[in-house]
Amino acid sequence: MLTLHLKKRLEGGSSLTLERADGSRTFQRQTRHAEFFAAHDCTHYAVESVLGLSTAFYGLIAGGWDFESFEPPYARGPIPPDALFVERLVGLLDVERHQTAAGAAPSSAAELNVFIAQQYEPSLAPRQITDAELDLVRHRLSDSLREWAALPAGETLVLRFEL
Repeated sequence: MLTLHLKKRLEGGSSLTLERADGSRTFQRQTRHAEFFAAHDCTHYAVESVLGLSTAFYGLIAGGWDFESFEPPYARGPIPPDALFVERLVGLLDVERHQTAAGAAPSSAAELNVFIAQQYEPSLAPRQITDAELDLVRHRLSDSLREWAALPAGETLVLRFEL
C-alpha cells in the first residue's frame, strides 16, 4: 500500500508526500505549475488504481523507487512498460481535461487506445483500456479533483493506493 499526501501549501503551490507501507517516504514540492501537477498526480492515482497496475508510477514508488528514480541516469534501470503506458494515458487525460473545460467532447477509449498505440512499435503495443475502465477512471478522477478543489490552503488530501 502507498498513502498519497497531497498538500495545498499556505504560501501557494503544493507538495506530494508518498508514504510506503513500511513508513518510508519520498517527497516532491511544486511551486510553478502546482495546480497542473496536483491534477496530474490525481490522474495517475485514478488510472493506476482502476487499472490495478503495480509496475507504474505509484506501484514503483510503493516498491522503493523515489522521484529521482524516474530521471536519467535511471539508477533503478529502465522505466517499465506499464509506467510508460500510464504516463502516456495520463498525459492524454490531462490534455482532455483542458479541452473538455473548453467545451470539447471527451475521447472514447478506442480513440485513446489509437493515440497511445501510435507511440509504440506494433509488436510492443500496450494493453488496451476499455470504455468501462475509462468511465471508472473518470469517475475516480472527478471525485479526487472535487476534493482537491474544496480543500483549504494548508490542508492535505489523503488518498490510498493499494496494489
